[in-house]
Parts: sequence; structure tokens; C-alpha cells
Amino acid sequence: MRRLLVVLSALALLAVLGIWLLVRRSAPAEVPFTRAVRERLVNALSTNGRAEPIQWAPIRARRAGAVGRVLAARGDWVDKDQLLAEQDSSAAQLQLAAAESRVAQARAALEVLRKGGSPREQVEIENSLTAARAELSRAQNELATLERLAAKKAATLSEVTAARQAVERAQLEVAALERRKAALAPPADRVAAEARLKEAEAEAQAARLAIAESAIRSPMKGLLYQFDVRMGAYLNPGDMVGAVGQIDRMRVIVYVDEPELGRVQLGAPVRITWDALPGREWQGKVERPATQVVTLGTRQVGEVLCLIENTDRALAPGANVNAEIQAEVIDSALTIPKACVRREGGQTGVFTLTADQRLKWQAVRLGASNVTRVQVRDGLSEGDPVALPFDRPLKPGDRVRPLFR
Repeated sequence: MRRLLVVLSALALLAVLGIWLLVRRSAPAEVPFTRAVRERLVNALSTNGRAEPIQWAPIRARRAGAVGRVLAARGDWVDKDQLLAEQDSSAAQLQLAAAESRVAQARAALEVLRKGGSPREQVEIENSLTAARAELSRAQNELATLERLAAKKAATLSEVTAARQAVERAQLEVAALERRKAALAPPADRVAAEARLKEAEAEAQAARLAIAESAIRSPMKGLLYQFDVRMGAYLNPGDMVGAVGQIDRMRVIVYVDEPELGRVQLGAPVRITWDALPGREWQGKVERPATQVVTLGTRQVGEVLCLIENTDRALAPGANVNAEIQAEVIDSALTIPKACVRREGGQTGVFTLTADQRLKWQAVRLGASNVTRVQVRDGLSEGDPVALPFDRPLKPGDRVRPLFR
């Protein structure tokens, strides 16, 4: 008897389950729906780009040498000509000291030549000249006296001759001393001394220039957004060691795929976001549409230049950003979610709902779109129900139970 009851209970349970499955299979499917609405549709073009300062300048080493001191760091605000780092200039300092010593020596030597020789030699020769000139004067006076006496027959001819010879000897002595005085500073020696002075001054100037070029300075006022100099690093002339720029306003190079370039207009609004700062965005506009198409990885893109405001200086130069360019703004556009649009038999359309709760295929003509919604130009009216994606295949005529969202 108990076994019979168990069998009857199982049969009853199977019957109930069968009836439930039959009812469930014949019941209308619950399909999510939405309605066509009128709204302001922003037809935007979404892509990526790179931020960079509008005004910036590279920082380069001007001479070869190892870095001796680092006085700034990436992220510092710096003034024009501010000292950022110094290369080792000890060799140039030694060269300068040696050159300045040679300059002093050359100037002293030239001064001596300009004054006619050393003071000791000048005094010695001048004393000898004074004595020789006095002797010449005495001999000349004596000769004159003897010549007067000889005219009166009071002096002999031999005495006059001897006096004349004494005058000549005195004249020769004076002339020799004057030549010796002139030889203390000959023009050729002065020219050579001037050349040595110029050479020493040029060496000193070259050393000063090398010392000055050892100083790495900021070429402009702004943010030191790139600067990776390390103590001891060896730099060659022209090596770029950093970059400084003004970042209150930034230029963003936006990469637009070639087929979309026609949608970009001069002055179009631009919205920039950066994954490093979620929730932040920057506003700007298109400064210059693309002038050429270039290869970027596997893409053919035009580089569109956009200007954005960065007053809080939060967006960093070199950042890879997301860009949204407003290609078109349509007020009171009739829109539906993009996910509602289906393509069947070469037609674009949607499933809408009849009065008796059945699906109806409705062809539509679409217009502008953004990331999630699309404009319907023809085929629907405001408030019309439209089926959202469903996990089972749908076909026209299916009875459904709409769930509006």
C-alpha cells in the first residue's frame, strides 16, 4: 500500500511539472523595451591623443664633461637662466688661472717696452748720455775757442785738429748711447709682445667660456617637466637633458582615423580625459584640422591640433589622453539606444510593439550618433516602444510581455 502511494505521488509531481512547463512554454516571453525620446544629441568622435605644452624649450649640454652638481629636479618651477646643473669645470679653471698669469706677464713686458726698457737700464743709459752730451758740449766749446785763437795765430793747426777730433769722438759716443737707448724697445719686440698678450687673453677667454658653458641653465620660465640628469653622468655637446614649458594652456595632438577626418571642424569643442586622473576632464577646441595623413601603428590618422585649458596644471606634458571631439550637436533629436538597432535581410530596423503585444519589424533611417545612442530620422515617432537586446532569438509576430526600462 505504501509503495502504491509513493508511485502515485511521483506521478502527480510529474504531471504538475509537465503542466508548468507547458504553461511556461506557451506564456509570452518577457522582453525588455525602451521608448524613442527626443533629446539633445552630441555627435562626438572618440579617439586618443598626446598632450604637450604650447610653449616649451629643450635643455641641452653645451660642452663635453661629467655632471658635477645637480641643483633642480623634475617638476620644479624654474626661472629663465636659473642654474639647473653644473658640469665639472676644474680643468677649465686651471686653464683660466694659467692664462690669466700669462696675460699679466705679457702686459708687464709690453709696458716695459712701451716705456723704452726697464727702469734700471733706462737710468744707466740716461746717465751715460748726460755725461756724453756734457763732454760733447765741452769739446765743442774748446774747438770754438781754438778756432778763434788759430785765426789770430794764437793757436796751432794741430791743436785745432786735436780739438775737432775730440768733438767727433764725443758725437760718436752720444750717437752710440742713443742707439742703445732705442734698442731697449725695438718695434719688432713690441709687436711680438702684443701678440703674446692677445694669445694669452684669447686662452683666458676660451677658459671663461668653457666654465660658463659648464653651467646648465633653463632657457625659459616654466615647469621643468623633463629632467633626468644624474651626478657623474657624462654629457656631449648638444645632448638633451630636459625640457621646460608653460602648461597653463596645453596643445593636444589628437589622432583621428582617416575616414573620420571630414567630421572635424575648426573650433569644434573638445573634451579631454586622462586615465591617470579618473573623473577629471579638460575642455578646449580644435585649433587646426589635420593637414596630412600619417601612419600610426596599424592606423592611418590625421593629427588634429587642439587647445585646452590646464589652469590647475594637473595634466602632465607627454600624457597619453582620451579625446572626444564634438562633430555635431542636434537639439531635439529623436533617439534610441544603439543596442536596439538590428540588421536583417539587408535592412536596418528595430522591433517595435503592436497593440496586441506582438513584435513588429520596423525599418528605420538613422542619422548622427554618439557612443550609446543614435538618431532616428525616419520610421519611429516619439514615445514608440523599441525592443532592447534579448537573450533569445526574436521574430516578427512573437507575442511578448514588455518590460519597460
